[in-house]
Amino acid sequence: MSTAATPLAEQPASATTSARAAVIGAGLMGHGIAQVLAGAGVEVRVYDLDEAARESVRERVADNLRSLGGDPAIVRRIAPAQSLADAARDADWVFEAVAEKLELKQELFRALDDAAPAAAVLATNTSVMSVTEIASRASGRHRIVGTHWWNPPYLMPLVEVVQTAETDPAVVAATISFLTGLGKTAVHVKRDVPGFVGNRLQHALWREAFNLIDAGVCDPETVDAVIRAGFGMRLGVMGPIETADLIGLDLTLDIHEYILPRLDPPSAPAPGLRARVAQGRLGMKSGEGYESWTPERARERREHLRRELARITGAARS
Repeated sequence: MSTAATPLAEQPASATTSARAAVIGAGLMGHGIAQVLAGAGVEVRVYDLDEAARESVRERVADNLRSLGGDPAIVRRIAPAQSLADAARDADWVFEAVAEKLELKQELFRALDDAAPAAAVLATNTSVMSVTEIASRASGRHRIVGTHWWNPPYLMPLVEVVQTAETDPAVVAATISFLTGLGKTAVHVKRDVPGFVGNRLQHALWREAFNLIDAGVCDPETVDAVIRAGFGMRLGVMGPIETADLIGLDLTLDIHEYILPRLDPPSAPAPGLRARVAQGRLGMKSGEGYESWTPERARERREHLRRELARITGAARS
């Protein structure tokens, strides 16, 4: 694997505004990614095989900005490109946002070997596909990384940065730094597994929701109501790992011992959960679980959860 870092790898996040980017694909995700880049001061060229899509990209970004009260001048940093070579020729960053078709993406990244400068980072916005497979026909696989933006990209903070076995670690670090400079919550997915982190979690939930409906346990409206008015409300404040540490990993293990074998398909508690309980690492009450907890930090997180739920539900005003 090549270990050559891109020139951006050692630059601070403030260098974001001097960067040049190409977005390949001007659809739902592509135009939104272009909007985020342009809004941070990045000059963006957008290419799409569909002429109507690429020529309307500025208008669609302008519509988004009008609806959000944004600065319409942002669109001046976005230009439609007439070819892949024109879009990528002097780009520091290339973000692919074409259809979720493996063959299409593979051929695109093979073409980007020649179309993009040797120092450019090449990023795929696939939401579930193997980045390794997407990169398989390219020769410069060391500079190919997954960047899974969430829809709509100009409103959703998260971008999953997916590393393959062949991705240069400096490229990963530079990508996280660049996206953070755009104001994104950039997280490092250390192994290239289908669905990454977000969609594996999301679709595991959907699978169980559909199974409950099929089994006649409840109707679709009940599923949505349970999530919106129950744990879904809490998840926006405290994630599942923090919550498990809060309630106690011993209690979590007891619950999993009972319920997981009764799910479809049945499963068993995670080995890491069992090991932590056996070691007495029970979460906030013991000072360590999946995370480390001082009494002060545990108290602050409990209080934060209480305040935020009171604010969300309106209880703070009653």
